[in-house]
Amino acid sequence: MVGSRTATAAVGVAASLLVTAVLWWYFDTVLVFLLVPFVPFLFRRLGADGPTVVQECPHCGFQATVASYDYCPRDGSRLEIRGDE
Repeated sequence: MVGSRTATAAVGVAASLLVTAVLWWYFDTVLVFLLVPFVPFLFRRLGADGPTVVQECPHCGFQATVASYDYCPRDGSRLEIRGDE
């Protein structure tokens, strides 16, 4: 059996090759291979929605910038919001 990560990677590679082949056929140039690596930059978010909140573990120094972390994954301590940000 193939693991789910391997299957996802295989589908991603196949889809990437398919998109590359379609773009190559549509634009009829090999330069598409130079443009395809820059496509992810078109879809990233420009700037953040607001200030980044940094939460830090008072014991081990673990830092999280995602609000879904309330506790340190290393020692289980409650994260504290840093005041210098």
